[in-house]
Amino acid sequence: MIVDTHLHLIDLSALRYPWLAGVAALNRDFRYEEYAREAKRAGISATLHMEVDVDPAEIEAETDYVQELSAQPANLIVGAIAACRPEEAGFAAYLESQEGNPFVKGFRRVLHVMPDELSESALFRDNIRRLAGTGLTFDLCVLPHQLSKAMALADLAPEVQFVLDHCGVPDIKGETIHPWREHMAEIARRDNVVAKISGVVAYADPENWTVETLRPYVEHTIESFGWDRVVWGSDWPVCTLGGGLSQWVAATHALLAGASADERTKLLSGNARRIWKLA
Repeated sequence: MIVDTHLHLIDLSALRYPWLAGVAALNRDFRYEEYAREAKRAGISATLHMEVDVDPAEIEAETDYVQELSAQPANLIVGAIAACRPEEAGFAAYLESQEGNPFVKGFRRVLHVMPDELSESALFRDNIRRLAGTGLTFDLCVLPHQLSKAMALADLAPEVQFVLDHCGVPDIKGETIHPWREHMAEIARRDNVVAKISGVVAYADPENWTVETLRPYVEHTIESFGWDRVVWGSDWPVCTLGGGLSQWVAATHALLAGASADERTKLLSGNARRIWKLA
């Protein structure tokens, strides 16, 4: 069975998502019921909700919304990676308030759509260091040219567990392998970084990708990080831009066909259960 470490839910009646105005294909409701029907058929038995960059005033409301959903019978959601703003002075108080909630497993601040220097401020870096010893992870969503910024954060906070989203967001459609390949090998040298094999179908040509299109990017990520430091994620509904959840799950199984049963289990569920202390 699969643990999905990267589910987004969109409910336009409950929360505000300013960025959706610029992404017409995703600017609609993508609710839990739609995801769960397909996820259960695909063999997904548990999922972590990933923040969806809601209006900053609604960050805590998003966590509350997802936690309420998770309390429903037979719900797949077992935790949340919450949004945060490490660049703000209020982060310390926010972290303290969230530490007492076992549903919150980690945090993410979207960086790939922000100026590169955001993660370089002293306040941002000091606040990331505050995660040390909390057991809470920090997801890194960066573009290939920003991987050096991600490495700097990992080096500055060696006791924090970082999770690199989406195989480092390679340009698969453009068939760009360098310098992404070299940067991935370099960031993988940091023991406090794990890689998420998630949603890369969204970065391929939506009409023409095949398993072989994805293979160089997925296999290099796994080879760089090793089987003990990779987890799987759907990136639903963003993965619908490249076909959808079932297609991504099927492609994943094809990509793992040559792996041992133990290796497949680590990537698909075991590592996630260990990292986020899931039952």
